[in-house]
Amino acid sequence: MVDADAHLYEFVVPMVPPTWNEKKRVKEYVALMERGTVPTAVAISTLDVCQSALGLADDPAAHWGLTHFLLDGHHKLEAAATARRPVRLFSLLALGESLAGAEDAARLPALRAQSRSARTTG
Repeated sequence: MVDADAHLYEFVVPMVPPTWNEKKRVKEYVALMERGTVPTAVAISTLDVCQSALGLADDPAAHWGLTHFLLDGHHKLEAAATARRPVRLFSLLALGESLAGAEDAARLPALRAQSRSARTTG
């Protein structure tokens, strides 16, 4: 939750289909994760802040969409999903390509930290 009138949604978009992943490599990452390794994937990201122009939508809240386009780490993400383990995401936010301002982007670290805190305590 960004505030009472805005919600943050986060997405990871693979750049290749999962069928292209080498199953042997995915299994290697699963084994590493089961031993406590938390691998890192890399993405380029955009932040879009959108809202119904006339307020006629069912959900009048502003939607903050943080979309990560995965550049490296497809095997790691499949392994994380398989093993139900975390993975780190190193993302480079492309401000010039986002439908959000610099002031919105500046709020992301605190919003994401708040979200992580809620997931670990809830």
